[in-house]
Amino acid sequence: MLLTLFIITGLIASTFLFMQQSTFGSNPTATRLDRINRSPNYRDGAFQNLEKTEVMREDASYVGMMRDFFNKAPDNIPPKPLPSVRTDLKALSDSVPTIVWFGHSSYLIKSRGVTILVDPVFSGNASPVSFFGKAFPGSDVYKVEDMPDIDMLVLSHDHYDHLDYLTIKKLIPRVKKFYTALGVGAHLERWGASPDQIIEFDWWESHHVATDIDMTAVPARHFSGRSITRGKTLWTAFALKLHGYSLYLGGDSGYGKHFKEIGDKYGPFDLAILECGQYGKDWPNIHMFPEEVVTAAQDLHAKTVLPVHWAKFSLSVHGWKESVERFTKRAAEQKLDVTTPLIGEPLSVGVNYPKSVWWNY
Repeated sequence: MLLTLFIITGLIASTFLFMQQSTFGSNPTATRLDRINRSPNYRDGAFQNLEKTEVMREDASYVGMMRDFFNKAPDNIPPKPLPSVRTDLKALSDSVPTIVWFGHSSYLIKSRGVTILVDPVFSGNASPVSFFGKAFPGSDVYKVEDMPDIDMLVLSHDHYDHLDYLTIKKLIPRVKKFYTALGVGAHLERWGASPDQIIEFDWWESHHVATDIDMTAVPARHFSGRSITRGKTLWTAFALKLHGYSLYLGGDSGYGKHFKEIGDKYGPFDLAILECGQYGKDWPNIHMFPEEVVTAAQDLHAKTVLPVHWAKFSLSVHGWKESVERFTKRAAEQKLDVTTPLIGEPLSVGVNYPKSVWWNY
């Protein structure tokens, strides 16, 4: 009995000490927590979605999920290194908004001298430990050192595949301002960002960034958390007015009524950047299936869609390219314009939209 108690106590202590590492960030306190408590989206000690959203479907079986995890699709991982394009990001043309995607949900936008970086993950993995969530070979060709100085670093939420500790630590000295959801600033401050670098948004809040640049945080259907607790920080997407163009910067989201509301308020969008991947039958409310991405784009009144959240990490059980194949098939049926650049290949909004089926390489 004493030995069992000793082992349990040791495990609890080890877990507690492990969770104190900087990579886990910090929960909001003081003025950040005061603002969160005043949010209409924060109730019962956690942020809430606009509609009822269970992270796992009601009849999901943990035994079944474990079985699926150990029996992933045969092509869950690419058979060989992914192809990519090397672009000099510091010399990128920017007379119109030009975007370079780095795989998954990381991308850079440059427009008339303004550089925006979204959800950068350049450490090589999407987890608090280096042995899990590794980037696919060939997908991690861009590093912090390749980035120009950043005027606006946009963070949709605090999950590891969107908010990467090692990447942020390196970027902080080169970032003018962080734009993110309520509470996420607590992580950034722990990692060395100063409070005056950070602007936090609640849903539907807007910020006038500069002449011809306005950002509005818009709802997403998801959740947050870097440890055991969930919902202490908000998750969001952004409607960005940039030098006469309208862009939708989508974070993670299940399909829901919010897309139509956003489209009616802020659409049409010249380009919608929407997550397309890492879905599963056991979590249908927090990530869209590929066909739902098309419906979301239609709700947003998007003229063109760039599908992201794929081609870098295996965070689900489906084939690595299944999401883009299903999405482009439904988009063609619905006559929705789509752009599918290689990692590192620039696209210019309204001017140049790469459309190669590069995943069949």
